[in-house]
Amino acid sequence: MPKKKKVKKVKKTKKAKKPVLKNSLKSAPKSSDKKNNISNLDEKPEIKKVKKQPTEKRVYNLKDFVVYPKHGVGKITAIEKAKIGEIDIQFYKILVEKEKLTLTVPINQQSKLRPIASINQINKCISILKTKPKIKRTMWSRRAQEYDQKINSGKIYELAEVVKDLNKNTDIIADQSYSERQLFEKAYERLKSEFEAVLKTGPDEVKKKMDKALGRASISDSAE
Repeated sequence: MPKKKKVKKVKKTKKAKKPVLKNSLKSAPKSSDKKNNISNLDEKPEIKKVKKQPTEKRVYNLKDFVVYPKHGVGKITAIEKAKIGEIDIQFYKILVEKEKLTLTVPINQQSKLRPIASINQINKCISILKTKPKIKRTMWSRRAQEYDQKINSGKIYELAEVVKDLNKNTDIIADQSYSERQLFEKAYERLKSEFEAVLKTGPDEVKKKMDKALGRASISDSAE
């Protein structure tokens, strides 16, 4: 019997890996590096925001007029210090003469205060008072709530709008109810007190100026 020839097994050769260029490794940033760069960019503005605190930077002086939204115009009568526990607190004493009220406002809560209006803002208010009132056809209870929110907002233009809309010397509102009259007088007096502080004039002169813009001068003249 002839001998069978042995078949040699051919070993499989491994595929050679593609060469990786060193330059490409250097140029391609790692994903971790990208995350670090992004996080560094995000951290910087956050730190600045904490340090700035723009709402607490304003400084008011003695005898300055300020507006506290819920009470109107007041005058700073004192800047005092007090110690509560281990914390030193500095605060303003504000006299609201119209309401015979003294407020205590910490200096680090100045966002509740605003300076009195400028001459340009007063002139804009006068032009608002001269325009026709806008009366919504909704229930009075809802409108009264909106008017009250505008009065307590501390925004002088919204205050002027309430005075204009509730002015009784119009064809739309012939007779005012008690609640309408109360809201009108509240808004009127708040606006009038700020006019006095800005224009540095007496209440009688300011009243004439406002009544003339509202068209109420004829009523006051006929009453005299």
